[in-house]
Amino acid sequence: MSGDLLSQAEVESLLHAMEGGSPDAAPAAGSGSKAKSKSRSREKVTPYDFKRPERVGKEQMRALQTLHEGFSRNFGASLSGLLRSIIEVKLTSVDQLTYSEFVFSLENPTCFNLLKAEPLEGNLILDINPGILFPIIDRLLGGGSEHAHYSRRPLTEIELRLVSRITGLFLKELGVAWDNVLPLTLEVERVESNPQLVQIVPPNEVVVLISFELTIGETRGMMNLCIPFNSIERVSNHLTANSWFSFNSKPATPETIGAITGQLQGSTVEMIVNLAETKIGLRDLVGLRVGDIITTEKDVKSPLSIDVQGRTKYLCSVGHFKGRKAIQVEESMAQPKLAQATVQ
Repeated sequence: MSGDLLSQAEVESLLHAMEGGSPDAAPAAGSGSKAKSKSRSREKVTPYDFKRPERVGKEQMRALQTLHEGFSRNFGASLSGLLRSIIEVKLTSVDQLTYSEFVFSLENPTCFNLLKAEPLEGNLILDINPGILFPIIDRLLGGGSEHAHYSRRPLTEIELRLVSRITGLFLKELGVAWDNVLPLTLEVERVESNPQLVQIVPPNEVVVLISFELTIGETRGMMNLCIPFNSIERVSNHLTANSWFSFNSKPATPETIGAITGQLQGSTVEMIVNLAETKIGLRDLVGLRVGDIITTEKDVKSPLSIDVQGRTKYLCSVGHFKGRKAIQVEESMAQPKLAQATVQ
């Protein structure tokens, strides 16, 4: 050995010794490339953090992600209808971490809802960031969607009553999303402003954190659903992708077709007969008087189109029936032949 530097032969000798050989049995001069390729072919070591054990399987995590992606779309549509404004709800992440990491990552004060979800054991947590909660409250009270500055403070009693409408809508859509996996009875037990005062599980217990991003105009904020592992441990076998994919892919049966048809038979739809279309100049339009005749390029003998709810469905001809103006359906746009019917 020269100084503190190792020669190439000495390095290869040490590598050979680590792989089970003798340190004195140095590799031959032509085996240097073989030793390198053998060392590279070792299996990669994946680090494991015992402070953050992954107790929820990858299949269950994918199932939870797929389930709550559909929930986010439905909740966004329902929330938009409640606030009379376009609200975008997007699932951002599904992670597992310890309860203490989740609690210390939240703002203080915040809207910390303790949920009861029977038949699951323990409690769930719904956290709504004040940065998006106050604009929602402002919108419920008639305000606009413009960005404003809100002070950091706990919610008042009136604001808590308004927030209950948001959480109630959240729980309703969450119950629908989970119904194909496990029917849940969801309710809010209490609301806290300081998340560090609520200890539903030990600090090192694993939880599944499902995060959503809400967007109202230019304002963005987070909404987090925390599910402790001990709550879903007994039903983890139900958390598979097939549990609701197979449910959604069932073909239509005569019973379901009959039920939907029976509900739609009494529906009222808008039907419009298009007589003709033409273009005239603005000067002619302003000069129109009662009794003026507008000429079009449509042949009087050509059939007219019937639009049902904005879609062209039939062709018809006009006439009189029992002294009243009427149309007669001649042809269906979906079916070439259709029995003639008279519509008054």
